[in-house]
Amino acid sequence: MQRRHFSALGLGLLLAPAWAQVSDINDAINKAGRQRMLSQRVAKAYLATVLRAQAGQAEKILDQSMALFDRQLVELKAFAPSSAIRDTYVQLEVAWATYKENLVGKTPSLGGAPAVIAQSEAVLALAHKGTGQLEQESGKSLGRLVNVAGRQRMLSQRLAKYAYASAAGIDRAVAQAEIAKARTEFLAGMKTLTDAPEATPRIQEQLRLGEQQWVFFDAALQASQKGTATPEALSHVMTTSENILAVLNEVTGLYAKL
Repeated sequence: MQRRHFSALGLGLLLAPAWAQVSDINDAINKAGRQRMLSQRVAKAYLATVLRAQAGQAEKILDQSMALFDRQLVELKAFAPSSAIRDTYVQLEVAWATYKENLVGKTPSLGGAPAVIAQSEAVLALAHKGTGQLEQESGKSLGRLVNVAGRQRMLSQRLAKYAYASAAGIDRAVAQAEIAKARTEFLAGMKTLTDAPEATPRIQEQLRLGEQQWVFFDAALQASQKGTATPEALSHVMTTSENILAVLNEVTGLYAKL
């Protein structure tokens, strides 16, 4: 029941009412970091559709993630507090348009997957650059924590993306290396957030919940990499990646509101 509950929560992440305009620098870092996550979540959903891993949910996630990326890109461009940051978001807009060319109006396919993965990396790099620039603009340690928490969301989706890429036989060695790297970075990020003196009791509670969800997620990732992945194993990657994403989104939001 707990896992089903969080599955619904994860799907609901992008079913909420439209996000408000950027309110302050921490909110900007939060949304900029969410763009990083969405770059990976889109590719995850694309590959899940190809592999028929909860394909119906994957299609909804793909559509909702693209719509949210579009909306937040407009907000971040409008908020950009410097010409350098605005230039980054102009570049991101171009990269995102290229990414969408392989997504909009096209049926996800194994043949189209390598291009989608490559473009997800290009969009991620620019989204990450923008997040870092906004963190520097804030000039506060809290901005770094919002960035780290937001990056955890991205890593959860990146892990799922490469688990599906590996299962699909797309550059399996590269996928395995990226999974190992992202897992190490994810665990280090959780420690940073937990050890931070700014972590309130509410944040610590959510982080403990995140650690519990990580156990399920990591088990699903490992099961999906054992030989020929079963449909059940691939389905669990989708469910658990959405579960942990919902918790991490809450953590990032709490840090942003401090």
